[in-house]
Amino acid sequence: MSKALLIIDIQMDYFPGGRMELVDSEAAVERLLPLLGAFRARGLPVVHIQHIATKAGASFFLPASPGAEIHPKLAPLPGEDVLVKHFPSSFRGTGLDALLRSRGIESLVVAGMMTHMCVDTTVRAGFDLGWPMVVVSDACATRSLAFEGRSVEAGAVQAAYLAALDGTFAQVLPVASILDLIPA
Repeated sequence: MSKALLIIDIQMDYFPGGRMELVDSEAAVERLLPLLGAFRARGLPVVHIQHIATKAGASFFLPASPGAEIHPKLAPLPGEDVLVKHFPSSFRGTGLDALLRSRGIESLVVAGMMTHMCVDTTVRAGFDLGWPMVVVSDACATRSLAFEGRSVEAGAVQAAYLAALDGTFAQVLPVASILDLIPA
C-alpha cells in the first residue's frame, strides 16, 4: 500500500517567539524527524501543508512573514509538494485529494499542528473522502484552550482530540509504532 507523509502547518509562528506558540512544538518536530527521514530514505511521498492567513484581522501566518515559514528542520526538499491552504482543512481548496490520487497514494500518515484545529479538521475531511489515515500522536502539538470560564490545559486538549480521532477517523500511534508500518 503506497503511503504518503502529510505534514500540516509546522510553521514558525507555532514556536517560541512566534505569534501563536504551542506547547511542546519543538519536541514534536524532534520526534517527527526520524519518521520524515524514513519516508525520504524509502522514496515515499512527503507533502507539506503551509497555512497562509487571508482572513481579515488574522494575527499569525501572515503572508510573507517569518512566522508563516515552514520550520527549517522540516524544510521541503526538491520534489516534495508544498500546498498552501487558507482554511483549517488541508483538503479544502488545495487540490490535495486530486494530487494524492494522481500519485497512486492509498493511505496517509499525518503529523502537524494544531492538533485541535487543522490536524483534526484535515483528518475528519480525509475520512469523509475515504482516506485511511494514521495520526502521529507524538508529532503533533496544540495549546491550552478556555471554555465557559474553564481553562483546559494543552495536554488535556491533545489527549481529547487524539482520543476522538482514534478508531473511527484514523489510527493514532506514536512515531516508534509507525516506523514499523513503513515498507522497507
